[in-house]
Amino acid sequence: MVNDTISDMLTRIRNANMVKHQIVQIPATRMSLGIAEILKVEGFIEDFEAYSEDSKKYILISLKYIGKSRQPVICKIERVSKPGLRVYSKSSNLPKVLDNLGIAIISTSKGLMTNIKARELGVGGEVLCYIW
Repeated sequence: MVNDTISDMLTRIRNANMVKHQIVQIPATRMSLGIAEILKVEGFIEDFEAYSEDSKKYILISLKYIGKSRQPVICKIERVSKPGLRVYSKSSNLPKVLDNLGIAIISTSKGLMTNIKARELGVGGEVLCYIW
């Protein structure tokens, strides 16, 4: 059993990216489904699909690569807020990731969203991870 499902998800994506796998399987939670949705909308992954097997729910994420050399779209994926050290940010102090070339995923009172959308809505929250 994994205590930190977000770190587990990000590590599985990072490892699959390094060995250039096309698909990665992740245990499904509401948080991981929300993160997968944001990654799809922002263009970091091709697609994802939720399915059940033996009463356990999983997400299949199809990773995205560029060109014949299969250069990964996700260059770096980094966990910020951890169970031992939570990182919160006000709406005025939301992080900029690579001068807005990358994204930060923020858990707000209005749901999961990117740092750019949270800044537009004027809400702060817990900074979950950086992706670029």
